[in-house]
Amino acid sequence: MPQIPEKIHELTVGQLAARSGAAVSALHFYESKGLISSRRTTGNQRRYSRDALRRVAFIRAAQRVGIPLATIRDALSELPEERTPTREDWARLSEAWRSELDERIKQLNRLRDHLTDCIGCGCLSLDTCVLSNPDDVFGDRLTGSRLLAEPVAVRPEDGRSEPERQHAAGKCR
Repeated sequence: MPQIPEKIHELTVGQLAARSGAAVSALHFYESKGLISSRRTTGNQRRYSRDALRRVAFIRAAQRVGIPLATIRDALSELPEERTPTREDWARLSEAWRSELDERIKQLNRLRDHLTDCIGCGCLSLDTCVLSNPDDVFGDRLTGSRLLAEPVAVRPEDGRSEPERQHAAGKCR
């Protein structure tokens, strides 16, 4: 990784890309979305302050766990301008994302645990499969986006809902 001397307080887009591991096009995109900022030289070249390195690292870490850019932008907007996010900032901001990540993990675990059943079932139906269209209780009567009436009861003995049990038994609705 290229080292940037401490006396340099502003980085070119190429330096920021090389140091952060993000493509130049990604940095331009982040800037267009208000996630990072630059100033323009008299020759109209972008210059980023050194704190942009930490902001890019913050953005990329949040993206890796599936946080949408709009949510990342909202989180970064809570910080004072031109301030590098600290460990405490990351802890506070990421705590707000914990429930969303927990739900995503739950969905991925459910998919992983029932994927073999789904393939073995053979229904391959996007309309009725409990894995590709979970909890769709109105699918038989209405078209369009799925509508959820109320949470599907899960039996404590095996942690599966009735539609999941039927699917595993090859009795898709």
